[in-house]
This record gives sequence, structure tokens and C-alpha cells, in this order.
Amino acid sequence: MSLLHLLVLNFALAAYLTGVIWTIQLVHYPSFADVAQDRFVAFHQKHSNRISWVVMAPMVLELGSGAWLAWQGRSLGQSVWWALGLVIIVWLSTFFITVPFHNRLGQGYNYIAIDGLVRTNWIRTLAWTARTVLLGWLLWPRI
Repeated sequence: MSLLHLLVLNFALAAYLTGVIWTIQLVHYPSFADVAQDRFVAFHQKHSNRISWVVMAPMVLELGSGAWLAWQGRSLGQSVWWALGLVIIVWLSTFFITVPFHNRLGQGYNYIAIDGLVRTNWIRTLAWTARTVLLGWLLWPRI
């Protein structure tokens, strides 16, 4: 795969995931608080199952292609390493912050956990947004 194709792939994945995370941040996670407590466990289970189909494959592909881009794109400068660092921030935030909040919510409605999920999800939202902007900046002169 050429460096340009690798850069386009990374940009496309980052842009897709940025759109998803902004929707989750502004629409979906805040709506958790509006779900009836007696229906929350079933709602949360459906959310967890369905969102996995939307994000897991693109996230794994983004991580792998981001590492590949950092290695192959050394000639582009340190920006490719910053882009990889942002992916790593997203993954660390997902597994050490977001997943524990979801595990708590899997036990039942918990407004404090919902609020914590919304507030801490800004880490992923801003990291993905920054990654998309950075990759767009790297891609712009090459298209």
C-alpha cells in the first residue's frame, strides 16, 4: 500500500470514528439519563451489543493502520507519531475509563456513572477530532 493510500485510509477511519463519537457525546450518552430505571439494564445491553458492530472493527483497523502509518510515514515527520499517540489515548481512555463506566451501568441505572461517562468521554471526542484534523493537514498537500 502506498503512503498516500495509507494516509487516506487513516483519515477516513479517523473521520468516521470522529463522527460517531460526536454523535455519542452529544446525543446518545446524555440520553442514557432519560431511560426508565426499570428498563435501563436491557437498554444498556442492547446499546453495548449494537455499538460494538459500529466501532470495534474500525477502531482495530485504525490502530493497526495508525501504527503502520507511523512506521511507513517517517518521512512525513513527527506528526505521524502524534497521530498514533492520539489513537493510543483513545484506546487507553476506552479501556481504563469508558469500559469501567459501562460495566457499572450494566448493573443498572446510575446517574453518577452516566454523568461520569459523559464528562470523561470528552477525552476520546477531542482526541479523535484532533487526529482527524492532523491527518487532514498531512493529507491536504498530497491530494
